[in-house]
Amino acid sequence: MPINKEKYQEAILYLCQQLDGEIKGKKKLAKLLYFADFDYYEKNGQPITGDIYYALPMGPFPTSLEKVIHSMEKNGELKIESVEEFGAEYAPTEIYHCVARHPSVSHLSSEEKLMLDRIAKKYGGLTGKQLEELSHQEAPYVATDIQKKIPYELAYYRGTEFVEV
Repeated sequence: MPINKEKYQEAILYLCQQLDGEIKGKKKLAKLLYFADFDYYEKNGQPITGDIYYALPMGPFPTSLEKVIHSMEKNGELKIESVEEFGAEYAPTEIYHCVARHPSVSHLSSEEKLMLDRIAKKYGGLTGKQLEELSHQEAPYVATDIQKKIPYELAYYRGTEFVEV
């Protein structure tokens, strides 16, 4: 299933907008997209972005994320700031800033926006590390060997309760 670049970009911008204009850390962004795609797949039989996720040691990671965010930065939709938080021996934290105050989300359905709202409310206050730990408990990650593609169909083994958060 090919990615839907417009939906992908709008999902990032929408999440960023819902989280006060920024998402702190690539790991956090990757996990928010994972939860959005796999929750949406579990509920509706298709993901929002269409990206392929791999089981990496720090949790599920979407294969097109870096390409998409750098394209968004180049187009002036997203500002990426690198901040050294933990000293020179650690990689800097990337902070993603939504450039537009109210980004266009014309490619997202109302149901997709509701799912992204749910993801922002449920997971937006967590750190990348906390989201990593949660993702490691998920059936799709547990059932997939490291460095392998995570099948979307494993979302049906999660048992998510889709209640208001």
